[in-house]
Amino acid sequence: MPTVAISEASMHMGQTATIKGWLYNRRSSGKILFLQIRDGTGVLQAVLSESDDAELFAVASRLPRETSVIVHGTVREDARAPIGCELQLSGLEILHQPIEDFPIELKEQTPGFLMDHRHLWMRTGRQVPILRVRDAVFRAFRSFFYERGFVATEAPILT
Repeated sequence: MPTVAISEASMHMGQTATIKGWLYNRRSSGKILFLQIRDGTGVLQAVLSESDDAELFAVASRLPRETSVIVHGTVREDARAPIGCELQLSGLEILHQPIEDFPIELKEQTPGFLMDHRHLWMRTGRQVPILRVRDAVFRAFRSFFYERGFVATEAPILT
């Protein structure tokens, strides 16, 4: 079973795949569990029915946000999904569960609260696109100057 990045999951339609990441969100619709798994390249929804595996369903339904996991399953097409596919969950390995609850919920937070939890703020859906744009801009600047023979230097921090 190949390990794939979420951004490449749609290239494995109908195949079994392994995805390594973190539990971004979990929601339940009665006897169906939806786990949103994040790996740095995107977010993929993994679906598990209680009738498929009651024991796995019970374990997965108690996982806290930001649990490090490895999920196994079959990639299937779903037009409603943001990336056009989802994972029909058949296996789950828990690598690490957070000791305390993730303090940043999926709702809006005050700037002061976010500044106090800056290391976690970087994982939020609002901040990640900003970081990607900044990365693209900085990469373009570096490439522009590198192609013209400039050398990048890192000045020491003066305190």
